[in-house]
Amino acid sequence: MRLLILGGTQFVGRHLVEAALAQGHELTLFNRGQSAADLFADTPQIHRLKGDRRDDLSALQHGEWDAVLDCCGYIPREVDASARLLAGRVGQYLYISSVSAYASFAGPNTEASPLGRLADPSTEVVDGASYGPLKAACEAALRQHFAAPLVLRPGLVVGPHDPTQRFTYWPARIAGAASPARAGEPILVPAPCGEPLQFIDARDLAAFALQALARGLAGTFNVACTSGQPTRMALLQACVQAAGLSTEPEWFWAESQALQALGVAPWNDLPLWLPPVSEFAQLMRCDNAAALQEGLQIRPLTETVGDTLRWWQDLPEAERVFTRAGLTPVRERELIKALRSAQCIRCN
Repeated sequence: MRLLILGGTQFVGRHLVEAALAQGHELTLFNRGQSAADLFADTPQIHRLKGDRRDDLSALQHGEWDAVLDCCGYIPREVDASARLLAGRVGQYLYISSVSAYASFAGPNTEASPLGRLADPSTEVVDGASYGPLKAACEAALRQHFAAPLVLRPGLVVGPHDPTQRFTYWPARIAGAASPARAGEPILVPAPCGEPLQFIDARDLAAFALQALARGLAGTFNVACTSGQPTRMALLQACVQAAGLSTEPEWFWAESQALQALGVAPWNDLPLWLPPVSEFAQLMRCDNAAALQEGLQIRPLTETVGDTLRWWQDLPEAERVFTRAGLTPVRERELIKALRSAQCIRCN
């Protein structure tokens, strides 16, 4: 296929490009040339177009493709502009949305669940409150120009090259338990140990996207592993295995109420933790049945964890610092000290 990828050099886009190259597709990348500018520079199967979807789509005024893969659309105005310009010149428009687009997480969401709405429809500020509704608005803008697009709503996307650090924190923290600086220290983990988790390896997302395009699939799909198949304890054990530890570290399990009382921020300070009374409590319990029926394949958790850890360990030392998610060693020690007197559940 002749594929146009909007973006293509960061996280999801990078994996889309690598998967498409492996399948022998002809690629055109449209981006600003600012993020990982040298990535794929010597790849003859890739044609590069430089521009900015915010205000300069001139490089896209000519050309035809079998499909466009939009993996960097966050603002409805920008998605509207690209869809309008490409309508009639691409066979299919694939948009990477998010499960955050749903209006509520009081219960598990299916593709038919109501979507969020912006409090201020004119906003272009992407933050925790607007991200999901903006994605929903982008979907609506796209459908003004493509009657039957392919919309993928992934859960938390994880794996090598993840810039958010929200998943990487756990393999890295547990591997660090073997370091002299942290040997013997307990690891703070939110209870309960059997809490169901849900995410998607970026490579599985990319594989499903290309498979769906090759089949001419249209519609909307939640793309994530089955909620509950990985639990928090299963994730920790996969991290122990990836780190090559002979014994499990000491897990210091703390209840959500105790963590919140100490100002621990869900999802960021302790990744993959959402308190049961949170408005996002069901974020990791979306229904993925439709995607599974259409061929979504989920690789083993141990593979995702192991590959993520190896990628992180190969980074330059200066980049192996958790500034976007997770607890610093000092903060983790302080919290455990404060929680020592609290009732904690221990699974080991």
